[in-house]
Amino acid sequence: MSGQSIMDRVTAAKHSIAGQGLAKSVCKATTEEVMGPKKKHLDYLILCTNEPNVSIPQMADLLIERTQYLNWVVVFKSLITIHNLMNYGNERFTQYLASNNCSFNLGSFLDKGGVQGYDMSTFIRRYAKYLNEKAVSYRAMAYDFCKVKRGKDDGLLRTMNTDKLLKALPVLQQQIDILLEFDLSCCEGQCTPNDLTNGVINASFMLMFKDLIRLFACYNDGIINLLEKYFDMNKKQCKEALDIYKKFLVRMDKVSEFLKVAENVGIDKGDIPDLAKEKKGFYIKLT
Repeated sequence: MSGQSIMDRVTAAKHSIAGQGLAKSVCKATTEEVMGPKKKHLDYLILCTNEPNVSIPQMADLLIERTQYLNWVVVFKSLITIHNLMNYGNERFTQYLASNNCSFNLGSFLDKGGVQGYDMSTFIRRYAKYLNEKAVSYRAMAYDFCKVKRGKDDGLLRTMNTDKLLKALPVLQQQIDILLEFDLSCCEGQCTPNDLTNGVINASFMLMFKDLIRLFACYNDGIINLLEKYFDMNKKQCKEALDIYKKFLVRMDKVSEFLKVAENVGIDKGDIPDLAKEKKGFYIKLT
C-alpha cells in the first residue's frame, strides 16, 4: 500500500513537536512507502552535513537506528540515504563512519512479513555489506575512491608511486568485489530487471551503478600505471603486480555482467563503458 503508514506519521509528528528537525527529516526520508527516499529530504540531509552546528554523530546514529527496524522498506531506504550522504554530503560524514568503526550489522537481516520482504532482505544484506566495505576502504586509504581525481595527467592512481599503488589496488579490488555481490540473486543467476521494479531497490541499484563506474575508472587508471611501472619493479613487486593484473582481468568479466543489467533497466548505453575493447588493449600492453 502506498503512502506513509500511521506509524510514520506519528513518529514524524513526535519529532516535529519536540523540535527535532534532523530526526524528523531522517524519518521522512526512510518511511514505509515503497519508493526511493524523496529528493527534497535527501537534499536537506546533504545540506545538513555541511552545517557546522549539525552533529554528524547524531545524524549517523539516527540513520543507523533506522537500519535496525524489522520492515525491509525502512531499512533499505535508510541504507540508500546513508549512501547518498557518503557520496554527496560533506566528507566528514564518511570520516565519522570510518573512524568510529560504524557498522551496519545486517548480515542476518530477514523481513518475514511477506514474500517481497524475503526477496528484498537478500539485497539488503549485500547492500549493507558494501556500505560497510566502502567505510573500511576509506579508513584504510583516508580517501574515497569514488571521489578522487581520475585521468592521465592528475588522476590519483594514474600518478601514484609504486609502493602506494601496490597498497591501494588490493583495497580497491576488494571494494569492487563486494559491490558486485549485490548483482547476484539469492539462489542462482543474475539480478534481473524484474528484481528492479520497485522504486526502493531501483534507487540503490542506480547508486551502485554510479559507484561502479567511478571505481572502475580508478581501477583502470591504476592498472595502466602498474603496467607502465612493471619493468622497473623489483622481483617481489613484480609478483604482486602480476597477481593484481590477473585479478583485474577476471573482474572485468564480472563488471561486464553487472553492466548488462544496467543496460536492461534503461541506463543509456553511452554511459556504459565498452569493457571488451579495453580488455583487449590490456592484453596487448602486457605482451
